[in-house]
Amino acid sequence: MRCYWDEEDTWFYFEVGAEGWVIRQVELEGPELTPIAAASLAEWRHAYDTGRLDEYDNRLGITAELPVSEWQGHDPQELTYDEFEEVWDSARRQIAAGLS
Repeated sequence: MRCYWDEEDTWFYFEVGAEGWVIRQVELEGPELTPIAAASLAEWRHAYDTGRLDEYDNRLGITAELPVSEWQGHDPQELTYDEFEEVWDSARRQIAAGLS
């Protein structure tokens, strides 16, 4: 799904698991849709377990900390798996290129 937050001019894209937790999240900011986050819950947990959480957060961000069922004030738009994958792949490539 995706949601728009007009206060920050940011699109949020989410892949959500069966229990409502965000598995992967992309944030695109401004009219250019600049990727500012492309985080995976599994990667975040691995970074936490290996003591590299700050590095991961600074580079790729974090996923939402509450399950979708507890969110308020959002108007999600459904996406297909392929639509999310396209945004995910593009954001990850752009973030990686910016780190080079």
